[in-house]
Amino acid sequence: MVLGQRRRRRGRWTRNGIRAHQDRRGRRQRRCRGLLGAGGAGGAGGFSLGGVGGPVGRAAPPDRLPGWSEPAAVTAGTARSATPPGCRWSRWQRRPGRRPGGAGGTGGVGVVNGGHGGDAGNAGLLFGSGGLGGTGGVGVGGKGGAAGHGGDAGLLFSSAGPGGTGGFGGSTGGAGGSGGNAGQLGCGGIGGAGGFGTITGGTGGTGGTAGRLVGVGGAGGAGGDSTTTGGDGGDGGNAVLIGNGGNGGNAGTGPTTGAGGTGGTGGNLLGVNGFDGLT
Repeated sequence: MVLGQRRRRRGRWTRNGIRAHQDRRGRRQRRCRGLLGAGGAGGAGGFSLGGVGGPVGRAAPPDRLPGWSEPAAVTAGTARSATPPGCRWSRWQRRPGRRPGGAGGTGGVGVVNGGHGGDAGNAGLLFGSGGLGGTGGVGVGGKGGAAGHGGDAGLLFSSAGPGGTGGFGGSTGGAGGSGGNAGQLGCGGIGGAGGFGTITGGTGGTGGTAGRLVGVGGAGGAGGDSTTTGGDGGDGGNAVLIGNGGNGGNAGTGPTTGAGGTGGTGGNLLGVNGFDGLT
């Protein structure tokens, strides 16, 4: 008999001897197993005895095609993508191009300088949201690691990911990650805060750019605090056509404060500039 041909057996319609209701259930299970979820987070950077903590991998973007199989070996510091257990995604999310990007991994700890946080994965093609940027690693005697950037959003009605927080630094805090950019419609991601530094706080991350048609620019991240000089706030993201610019981030606190970030530019057609951050 030709494969897939239906035949009548013992009073029930079957396909190759499998009853119809069992066949439908099997197809549902296979569909859930074949469609993957969000991009996985990048692995954490390794500890470094002599200097900079190990870097982390960029988070994998979400899988847009069914049937993709995970690589056999996934090591620390390498991007990966994980199959969700069971079928946790809704019917709407199971369609390609509608899944979120994975978060970036945390930078490794260093005796001197911390490792760089991983960049987040971008969203699916249409509706997914961008992932969260990875946190910068701790630098015990020197600079904290810079944070990873937030993931970009999909084209329509989706949110861009925020930037990660800068790492703690024995002298200078790590810089916050910039927010992800929106697609056609949507707001830019918020910039990450700068890390704490004993001498100088880290600079806040820049807000992401708004959607090309309509959207508000992301707010800039706050500067890192310090026992000596606070870090500068990040600049707000710009609007493109219609929408307001993002507000600048506030300066970090300390005996001497840094400068507040500059507000983003409003849209060319309609919109106002964002407010500057407080000093």
